[in-house]
Amino acid sequence: DASESDIHQRKVREEALRARAAAVTGPGKLKDGTPVILLGNAGDAGGSLAAARAGAEGIGLFRTELLFLESQTEPTIDEQISMYRRVFEPMKGHRVVVRTLDAGSDKPVPYINAPHEENPALGVRGWRLTRTNDEVLERQLQAISRAAEGADIDLWVMAPMVNTPAEARHFAERARAVGIKKVGVMIETPAAAIHADKVLAEVDFGSFGTNDLTQYVMASDRLDSRLSDMTSTWHPAVLRVIQIAASAAGHLIKPIGVCGEAAANPHLAAVLLGLGVNSLSMAPSAISEVRGFLSTVDLATCQAAAQKAISAPSVEEAEALAKEILEGANK
Repeated sequence: DASESDIHQRKVREEALRARAAAVTGPGKLKDGTPVILLGNAGDAGGSLAAARAGAEGIGLFRTELLFLESQTEPTIDEQISMYRRVFEPMKGHRVVVRTLDAGSDKPVPYINAPHEENPALGVRGWRLTRTNDEVLERQLQAISRAAEGADIDLWVMAPMVNTPAEARHFAERARAVGIKKVGVMIETPAAAIHADKVLAEVDFGSFGTNDLTQYVMASDRLDSRLSDMTSTWHPAVLRVIQIAASAAGHLIKPIGVCGEAAANPHLAAVLLGLGVNSLSMAPSAISEVRGFLSTVDLATCQAAAQKAISAPSVEEAEALAKEILEGANK
């Protein structure tokens, strides 16, 4: 039976790729030597340690809200400094990208967010909390800056849910005022992505939050299982929006990464690189497989797969066409 034969061949190929993944170590790079910075996502010291053990080249997303979610009141500056230092410790000599408090939507913090919002995903969350609790961000920026003193890390700090160039400029001014040198923004709203040529001009780097960007581009709640077919980053509309922002970053010669779940999918990671992304941050457990797979494809193949994906009419076809090209490079 041909279908059984196909399934067997696919399994053999997947096992060979997994074996190769385990054998590939060191900094991420494509088959042609193009460097790919592979980073780990972390929410606490345990996550940072796991990233270090997985061979991550740093932390690409330090979710600081965990400390706030676990506390009944806002953590003091000293409590924040202590926690941030524990996350920095395993990452000596490496980049650590800290995301300022991303409270709201599916991660409400009772003492910061409003008790009720009609549309919390579209409400006062992330950077927008400066409208209602501005001093919380001010204290957090001071704590991050002080925690990094003498920590021997390459500190990058970014704000979530930034929509406009004015917001990006405001955040950059405030972060730099407390001594933070590398300042960036999350690209997770369609406005920030489509207007990235202006938004990224105000900061040093950008990072795609693919989970939220997909949700907003597709106007589909990513927590609603009835809409799960609508919340795939493989959707050509989402990939086109990513391409717009990545292209703008390229013209500005500003680094742009992905720290959403999409980076953990080896084929999608290759497509994102083909769209112009230059760093990928993921759960530490995914790093080995992504590193191994990327070592089997060159940049031209990633770009060809990306073009096929954004030209497709559906999620299924985008994924199938991209995989065909990427897997073809491995035969």
